[in-house]
Amino acid sequence: MSDLVTRLLEGLPAEAVLTDTDVLASYAHDMASFCPAGAPAVLVLPREREQVQHVLRVASELRVPVVPQGARSGLSGAANAVDGCVLLSLVRMNRIVNIDPVNRIAVVEPGVVNADLSKAVAGHGLAYPPDPSSWEQCTIGGNIGTGAGGLCCVKYGVTAEYVLGLDVVLADGRLLSTGRSTAKGVAGYDLTRLFVGSEGTLGVVVRAVVALRPAPPPQLVLAAEFGSAAAAGDAVCRIMAAGHTPSLLELMDRTSVRAVNRLLKMGLPESTEALLLAGFDTPEPGAELAAVGELCRAAGATEVVPAEDTAESEMLLAARRAGLSALEAVKGTTMIDDVCVPRARLAELLDGVARIADRHRLTIGVIAHAGDGNTHPTVCFDATDPDESRRARESFDAIMALGLQLGGTITGEHGVGVLKREWLARELGPDSLEVQRGIKAVFDPLGILNPGKVF
Repeated sequence: MSDLVTRLLEGLPAEAVLTDTDVLASYAHDMASFCPAGAPAVLVLPREREQVQHVLRVASELRVPVVPQGARSGLSGAANAVDGCVLLSLVRMNRIVNIDPVNRIAVVEPGVVNADLSKAVAGHGLAYPPDPSSWEQCTIGGNIGTGAGGLCCVKYGVTAEYVLGLDVVLADGRLLSTGRSTAKGVAGYDLTRLFVGSEGTLGVVVRAVVALRPAPPPQLVLAAEFGSAAAAGDAVCRIMAAGHTPSLLELMDRTSVRAVNRLLKMGLPESTEALLLAGFDTPEPGAELAAVGELCRAAGATEVVPAEDTAESEMLLAARRAGLSALEAVKGTTMIDDVCVPRARLAELLDGVARIADRHRLTIGVIAHAGDGNTHPTVCFDATDPDESRRARESFDAIMALGLQLGGTITGEHGVGVLKREWLARELGPDSLEVQRGIKAVFDPLGILNPGKVF
C-alpha cells in the first residue's frame, strides 16, 4: 500500500489522498443493505480530470482495483469498496462549467448535485428533468452511473435521454470523449448510452453534456384514494390509455402512507389501501385534473381530492418523497427493491408483494412510479435479528422473481451493483451476459474498474 500511496502522491496534492481508517470506513459503502464492503487501501478526492487520469494510470500499472463513487446515495452496493481498492470519490469535481440557453445544454462535472443543477438552470428559464427522490443529495455522475430515474419520468424520461456527451477516463488513463453538444448526431456507435448505467465498470465520467428543457409551469396534483391495489392499477391503465401525459403518476400503499404519517404527522388518509398522486404541469392543468379525477372514480376511487394550489401540491409531493425515509424508521433497516413491470400488471405486483409480506411475516411498503410501472417494494426489518434478516432477504428475492414472472425487470433505475448481480444473469440469459462481459473486457482488459459489480 505504501508504494500505491507514494505513486498517487506524485500527481495529487496531499489533501486529496486519505488513508485514515475511520475515514475509509465511512466511504466504504453506499445505502444498500445486504451488500458486502471490503477494506479499501486509500481514498482519493480529485478536483481535476488530469488527477483522475493519474489515478487510473497508477492503478493500471500496479493492478489495483478502482471503485468510482458519487454521493454514495445508491441502493445496490455499486459504490461499495473491495479489498485493497482505491476509492475514487468525485464529489469535489462539482463545477457547472457552462449553461447554454440557446442550445439548451449544460456542461457539468460529475460531482454536481442534481438539485444544484436544477436551481442553476432555473435562472435561465430551463429545467433538468431527471429528479430522483434523493435529488438534493445525489450527483449527476452517480445518476449517469446508475441510469437514474425519478418522479417525472412518466412525462420527461430518464437520465439516459438527457446525456448527450461524456468525457470518460478509461482504465488505462486515456481520456475518451463521446457523443455531441448538438441537437442531433449519429456519428459512430452510441458510446454515450453505453456508459450511462454502466455503474463505473467501463470508465470514470469526468464531464457530461446534458440536455435541458424549457421550465414547465408549476404543477397541480390530484390525490385519489382506492380500496384495493386492483382499483388503483385500473386507474393507472385508464389514465394512460386515455392519452393523458401526467408530469407524475405516483402510488403509495397503505403501509407507506401510515409510515409517512408517523414520521411527518401529515394526516394522510390511513384507511386507503392505495393513494394515487397524479400531477400536471400544463398551462391550464385544471381540465386534465378533472378528467383524471373522473377516470379514478370510474376505476373505484373512494375519494378524489385535487390540490387547490401549488403549495398543497408540494405538500403531497413532500409526503411521497419522504416515503423511503418513513419506511426505514419502521424497523431501522430497509431493503429497497426496484422492480419494474408493464403498467397493466402493476396491481398483480402489488397484490403479490402483500402475499410475500404475509408469508414472511414482515412489513413491506410499496411506493411506485405508477406511470412507469416502476415499483419500490421496501422490506422493513431489524438488522440485529438474524431470523428477521434472513426472512427479509428471502422476501426481497421473492419480489424480484415475481417481477420477472410478470414480464418485468429486476431494476428500473437503481442499478445492479452487488445486490442484484445473481439476478442479472437470470434476466439476461447466457448469450446476452457473454456479450456484455465481452464489452467490459474491451474497456477494462485488466478488470480493475469496480470489480465484482454488475457481473
